[in-house]
Amino acid sequence: MLTYIPSPTVGAIHLGPLTIRGYALCILAGIVIAVWLTQVRLVHRGGKPGQALDVATWAVPFGIIGGRLYHVITSPDAYFGEGGHPIDALKIWHGGLGIWGAVALGALGAWLGCRRHGVRFLDFADAAAPGVAIAQALGRWGNWFNNEIYGAPSTDPWAVQIHQWDTLAGRAVTDTNGKAVVLGTFEPTFLYESIFCLMLAIILLLLDRRYALRPGQLFAIYVAGYPTFRIVIEKMRTDEAHIILGQRLNVWTSLAVFLIGIGLYVWAGRRPRAVAPVSQSEKIPTTS
Repeated sequence: MLTYIPSPTVGAIHLGPLTIRGYALCILAGIVIAVWLTQVRLVHRGGKPGQALDVATWAVPFGIIGGRLYHVITSPDAYFGEGGHPIDALKIWHGGLGIWGAVALGALGAWLGCRRHGVRFLDFADAAAPGVAIAQALGRWGNWFNNEIYGAPSTDPWAVQIHQWDTLAGRAVTDTNGKAVVLGTFEPTFLYESIFCLMLAIILLLLDRRYALRPGQLFAIYVAGYPTFRIVIEKMRTDEAHIILGQRLNVWTSLAVFLIGIGLYVWAGRRPRAVAPVSQSEKIPTTS
């Protein structure tokens, strides 16, 4: 009987020139579910069928680029330091996305998409918030496929077994007998964050049904809610990170994002309620 959570020894399947990575499949699954849920919720806000996908064609690429930029900027040594290869900064399929950059540039892409397709941005943001949290929950399982994002050594029954990993090959390093090299069992911080993101999504859905929030306030709750637990996760993680005033960089980022979320909630609460949703015939001009 296992007393730990096993991890895969293979995170990528090579089919000739095509490589299918578990990390990418988790991200893709999260995007599909987020777009579907956003569409359902957007229609309830007066949106048109297909608008969520229209906006997503802007938001998703911006979000992926933003997530990668944040990761590379905050972990430059892996690409520009000794032994690093700058070209690897472009290899997003090897893993490495920063949620802060993904949300920031993803929101910019969504704003541009909303302007292009005649959707009120705050309505779209509120509709998308629970789906984004679910996408994060699924995306974290990509870390499980890559044997990464874990905490201190642990013997708890829910500890995760971690192998020595060959990122380029997408599989565990093997010993002379062909067996995967095991580093030990550790706190599964990726799992903790995944569970929290699912809980956050449920809370957002319940709040949206029970309270008459102003446009933008539900998204603000997501923005402020996620970093409250992310701080806990950052304190548990043991992977290398930039330290500023004794704290990991992402701890300070989480605090800043939390304050932004609170400010956004207050600002949205002072805005007048929308009279009616913007329709396709009322598109906001893309130029002024």
